[in-house]
Formats: sequence, C-alpha cells, structure tokens
Amino acid sequence: MNGGIEALHIFDEHNTLVLSHTYTSRPLSATHLLPLYLQHPVPRPNLIYLPNTNPSTLVFSLTHANLLLLVTSSSEVEPLLVLEFLHRIVDSFEEFLGAPLLAHKIESNYDVVAQLLTEMCDAGTINTTEPNALRDMIEVEGFMDKLLGNLNLPTKAPFGTGFGGIASSTSSILPQNTPALPWRRANVRHTSNELYADVVETLSVTLAPSGRPLAAFANGTIAFTSKISGVPDILVTLTGPSGKHNLKSLIDLPVFHPCVRLAKWREQPGLLSFIPPDGRFTLAGYEVDLLPFTDGKPSNSANLKLPVTLEIKTGLGSTASDFEVRLQLHKLGNGSQAARRAAGGGGGGGMGGLGSGPLSAPPQPGTPASPSIHDVVVTIPLPADVRNLPEIRPSKGDATWNPSDKVLEWTISNKELAQGISSYYLRCTVVGQLGGDEEGEDAMGFGFNASGGRDYSYDDGEPYQAANKVEEKEGEEEKTERKAAQNKILMPSSASVSFAVKGWLPSGLKVESIIIDQRKSRGLSENLKPYKGVKYLTVSKGGVEVRC
Repeated sequence: MNGGIEALHIFDEHNTLVLSHTYTSRPLSATHLLPLYLQHPVPRPNLIYLPNTNPSTLVFSLTHANLLLLVTSSSEVEPLLVLEFLHRIVDSFEEFLGAPLLAHKIESNYDVVAQLLTEMCDAGTINTTEPNALRDMIEVEGFMDKLLGNLNLPTKAPFGTGFGGIASSTSSILPQNTPALPWRRANVRHTSNELYADVVETLSVTLAPSGRPLAAFANGTIAFTSKISGVPDILVTLTGPSGKHNLKSLIDLPVFHPCVRLAKWREQPGLLSFIPPDGRFTLAGYEVDLLPFTDGKPSNSANLKLPVTLEIKTGLGSTASDFEVRLQLHKLGNGSQAARRAAGGGGGGGMGGLGSGPLSAPPQPGTPASPSIHDVVVTIPLPADVRNLPEIRPSKGDATWNPSDKVLEWTISNKELAQGISSYYLRCTVVGQLGGDEEGEDAMGFGFNASGGRDYSYDDGEPYQAANKVEEKEGEEEKTERKAAQNKILMPSSASVSFAVKGWLPSGLKVESIIIDQRKSRGLSENLKPYKGVKYLTVSKGGVEVRC
C-alpha cells in the first residue's frame, strides 16, 4: 500500500466548510465531497468508498465536538493509519488551540493550524504527530506563546528539527547524553515536580432477567501526567486483586505509548518502564473480562461486584398497566488499614497517593477507602405503542418522559446521593394507543349480539336482574383480562444505568508505586522528591443493562 493522504476538510455542525488543506494530487473539492458523503444513511461508517467519482475516492471521517473531519485518498492506503492520523490531528489541535475544539478557534488561529498540518503530513505521507515534538517545531506567537512556552522554554526550533531526532544546530545547547526522543521536548524545565496517574475504566455489563451476568467487560486507560525537569526514567508498578503474578491473565489486549519499553513488560508483566513525554499523555490501555471462562465453562459470577443493581417488575396493578424499577446502591469501600494507607498519602483533592498517611484520619470521599458514586441516570426504553405515561412516581430524583424517542430518563442528583440512601424506586403507569374498544360499541354500553355486543334477550329460567348482574361481572372480568393482555406488550424489556464512581475500579487494578530511576535519568536535581498521586475512576454511560 503506497497510497497517501490527499486532502483534509473540516466542517462545522451546520456543514459549513471551516478548513480545507490539500497535500497532494488533485482531490475532490469540499463542495463536491460533502453531498456525496451525506448521501449515505446514518450511522455512516468511518470509511466510505465512492466508486462513481473520477478517480474513485476513499473517504475517512471522524466526528469530534460538533466538527466533521474528512480525509480523502484515491489510492489504496492502510485504513487504521489514516483513522489514527485523524485522532492525532484532534489531539494536536486541542494541545495548541485548547479544548474544547471549536470552529472559531481553528479560523482565528489558521497560522498555527497550517503549520501543524504541514508538519504532521508531508506530500501525503504522515510525518511528525507527537505533540511534544510539534511544540519544538511550531511557531506560536502572542497569547499562545505565553500559554505553551513556560519560563525559559523555546516555543520553536530551527528548521532542521525532525521526527528522527534533534538537529545538529541545537545540539550545542543540549547535554551530550540527552537521548533523541521524538515524544519529549528538549530542555524541559518545571518549577514544581509532579507525577500523576489517572486510571479510568469504562464498565459494560449485561444482566439476564434472573440477575445472572451474561457479559461483563472493563476497558481501562492509564493517563499519566509528568511535570519533571530534565529527562526522567520512570518505573510504574501495577498489581491486581490477586497480586502481580496473575496480572498477565487479568489484562487482555494491552496497548502502550511508544515510550514504554515492551521488553520490560514481557519480562515482568505489571512493570512499565519509560521516559515520559512532557505533560499529560495516555500511557497504556487494556481490557479486562470480568467473567473469564475456564475449560469452556463460565467461572463463578458471584465475585462480580457492581456499585448499582437494577430490578424491573412489570405487569403490576389491576390491569397490569404499571411497572416498577428499583435501584440499589452498594457500598464498595472498606475500612482496612491498607485501603486507608492507599488513600492517605497522595495529598488533597480525593487523590489516592503513594506514600504513608495518618491511619487514624477518616478516609476522604472518592478515595479507594471510601469510593463515591455520582451522576446516576437510569434510562428505560419503551415500545413504540406507548402513547403516554400519565403517572410517574419516583421516590427520589426527577423522571422525564420523552414521547418522541419513547424513552423514560430517571436522574438522581448528586446531592440526593450524598444523603446515604441506598434504595430508590420508580413506578409508572403506561397508556397505549387508542383502540376500537375505547370508541366502539362496548364503550357506548350497548350493541347487537351479531356484532359482538351484549345479549339482552329475556330468559325465563332466572330473574332478569340476576342474569344481568352475572353478565356484567363476566364482561368486566373479560375486559380486564383483555386490557392486561394489551398492556403486556407496553411493558419495558430492558433498562440501563449510567454512573461514575471515584476511587474504585471493577477490575481491581492498582498502581502500587511510581519510582524515578536516578541512575538512568538525566538532568534531574539532587534529592528530587516529586509529588506523586493516583486517581481511580469508573465510568459507565448506559453500560449496565438489565433485561426483563
């Protein structure tokens, strides 16, 4: 695959062209490309082939912060390479222009954007994409110069600086033993030395009506922030619930930043040895199967601990027109000394630290010793035949019915969650579409026997009033059963809950230590004791789904 990137086009939320940058060849113009892209039905894939253009064109797309980024190529090219290039463009724009990335920021800083796009791709070939390396190449003036260039930090480098290393013209101002690292800027200086690790896991669980887990996964990301002068060599040690020896079987599909030494990880899984980029970056990513299989049989799922559980009861009431959703919050923290020690040494702000703290002090909310849950939202999709919810009765929080999307959303505020209540419930009554029974003969109270109405003929066998009462009773029971059968199809079939938990991870992964190797590091001050901290966060955006 010798193809390359031909052009990049950026559109805003109104499909107005914000930026168009051509790298090579004569690609489709933005005015011709956008209608062809929008012709495809939603959801549109990230790669679309346009065979009717001249020449045939591949269109790669990425949507970010109400911006649409389109990259075109008329020759065969590696799809993952181009899609990763789009993500690197977004990361670089946010690094230089600030987050969130908006259209007016791109338009008002076109001089910086043009330099970025030129350095990141040269004549269709992807070149330098590391933000730290781009900082030494891009000329930033005015306010952005003050924002990005710290004290005594150059914001640009001579023309010879490239991806492979540092130009010879700058070698005189650098130490002789400074390695040529494409992901780290030269001459990094900080007034305060800090090291932070943020471990974030996204929880996805599917539960059967009986409560048995059908699938449970946690996708994790380790975001690392390094603010150390010089060139530090860092060693991060990870551990799992059963120790370091089982970490390799716990983590699936690990991916690492290029700075990580893979040989060290293969030799000792759980040890991350690296020279970090300056600032915040993604150190590693992984996946954890919370329900592993052994010899083709699922293991015991009782060990799966969830911060919330949902229970749905349908068909309640005399006509089976009600359903109830119960939400139960579970306490995840423990008062052990190990948990308090992990939470007490990292300073304030709810940060789990790496050191020793006072064991007698109460644990702070949001630490491993006292996890806290936030942003709880229960989403209940309803069938299309539901016309309205005349009664919505939550015990706490606010419930909103969206008739256009047929979705009921139940939100419990963080203030109510802080009250310590562990059980919540929501009861609703559904109403279906208008049918013939509500407007037909039964609703009028009379009819003919031939058309299914009541029979009012005189019977000599029993008194008239007694027979009429029996028929009315049988008619009411039959009507109730018919309504119950109709309301059965109006009941929800599932519900999902979104939440965030600070200080807890479903996989049980922990950062045991963050150590700077003074022997391998360069340019560090003597007796350096940086501030270290670790945070744990679990996020589930509708990830826990309960079927009924």
